[in-house]
Amino acid sequence: MAFVSGVTVTKSSFHGSRVCARVPKSAATVTMKASASVPFLDSVPTLDPNAPAFADFDPLGFSSMYDLKFLQEAEIKHGRICMLAVLGWVFPEFIHLPADVFSNTNPLDAFNQVPKAGLIQILLFVLTCEAISFDKIYYTENWEPGVYGFDPLNLGRSDKSLTWYKAAEIKNGRLAMIAIGGFIHQALLTKQGAISQLKSGVFTPTGYPVS
Repeated sequence: MAFVSGVTVTKSSFHGSRVCARVPKSAATVTMKASASVPFLDSVPTLDPNAPAFADFDPLGFSSMYDLKFLQEAEIKHGRICMLAVLGWVFPEFIHLPADVFSNTNPLDAFNQVPKAGLIQILLFVLTCEAISFDKIYYTENWEPGVYGFDPLNLGRSDKSLTWYKAAEIKNGRLAMIAIGGFIHQALLTKQGAISQLKSGVFTPTGYPVS
């Protein structure tokens, strides 16, 4: 409950462990609106309810401390990275490329086997993408988070289709961010890739060597 008008305590006194306070009779009370995603949290007024995949969820209050469009851009970008990461994590367990360096199904071990030239290429690609997004975010007026004009399959051919795919991308990106975190921790505990761990039928780290 919250008081709408300014509350002024005119007199208060202590009686044992009780605190008595006199509040203006004109003060009305209202119930805070509950979050659409978590009923025991309050709704977040700083979020945009018209944003794709709006969930009314910001328990740490980031939207009141940082630019909302920047946060939306960051979420979309990290979601896309994690969707690619999840695919890359399980890919070697289904398709074995013709080289010993690509045969390791534990991505944490495989990372150290990647040639330095390959890592440099990845780094340069990431820096290029970051440079493009930096220019768009800080030097383009009325920019829309996550929009780079890249739609080779023409999925956004209509406003209805584009709205659906925007929400679907964010929802799948959020799931992928959780998934890749689980994959990494699973690999640290079991020393296996995600599919190998599922096929083994052992779902606790006690059945695996820790070294």
